Amino acid sequence: MTTTKLKPDWAGDDLLSKLVNRAIQTPALYALMKRQARQVMIKTAEKNGVPWRQTCIDLDTPEMRQRLEALTNPAVVYPDYYQVPFHAYSEGNLCWQAAFEAAPATYAMALRIWPQEDMSWQAAQDRLRQSFLAVLDQHGPAQVTDILDIGCSVGISTLSVHRHYAQTTDPEQPVRTVGLDLSPYMLAVAQAQDPNGEIAQWVHGAAESTGFADASFDVVTMQFVTHELPRAATQAIFAEALRVLRPGGALAIVDNNPQSPVIQALPPVLFTLMKSTEPWSDDYYTFDLEAALQAAGFESLVIVPSDPRHRTLVARKRG
Repeated sequence: MTTTKLKPDWAGDDLLSKLVNRAIQTPALYALMKRQARQVMIKTAEKNGVPWRQTCIDLDTPEMRQRLEALTNPAVVYPDYYQVPFHAYSEGNLCWQAAFEAAPATYAMALRIWPQEDMSWQAAQDRLRQSFLAVLDQHGPAQVTDILDIGCSVGISTLSVHRHYAQTTDPEQPVRTVGLDLSPYMLAVAQAQDPNGEIAQWVHGAAESTGFADASFDVVTMQFVTHELPRAATQAIFAEALRVLRPGGALAIVDNNPQSPVIQALPPVLFTLMKSTEPWSDDYYTFDLEAALQAAGFESLVIVPSDPRHRTLVARKRG
């Protein structure tokens, strides 16, 4: 009988993990890994029709820089964990290159979930989002009018969840969705990709202290965010999510599944490249999200492997 391990051997304090981390801490090797990780994503994208380079050219406009200025909240203080290199960018998410490449990288990520299936990048992205929303539909609140998307990046996740609920909600009660992110660069791109103003607000702020009123949202989502956080930040965000949720509201999370056989069996080249661009990987893969949600005060927690690589967690605030 095969027992599923709680985490991959390449994460945490295992010998393999320590060897990988030592390699990453070697400057010359780290620089090589970053370049290679980025090339893997670009190659995956462009061979499947994702216009990576053209997207960056199209987004690089004077109007985009004006959006940055208008959206930036000068009162925001960036936490230390957000000011380290990740995703192969020395400035992390606080730069234009990260913002311009975020959407193509997201599309490439979805393609890698089902490598044996012949599908377009659009179909893969839709399948990824729908697998998350199906779990939220089943275990979230029946009535949803106010949504907060934490760590919204360039708004792909925000528009997806907003459109889903806008199509299924009583038109007499229009859905209000807010996208929150620490990177004003990402928010500038998000706003540009929302020409019809479907999203009520794109907010530059910290998820640990959003500034929103108590009990002001029915659903809070964190889509592919927790693996980018140290556990202390995740715990603080869970507490904040509970505060801003209405009674009976739900926090819905989708992210890498530490128990996924696919993730646990990643070849050495891929998991080494991944760890080189995700500085909080060890913290994420050894952190018990279920226990943290319960400790924050959430209940009725469900965890569903929503695709071969990811899991969806939905937890409710007591009604």
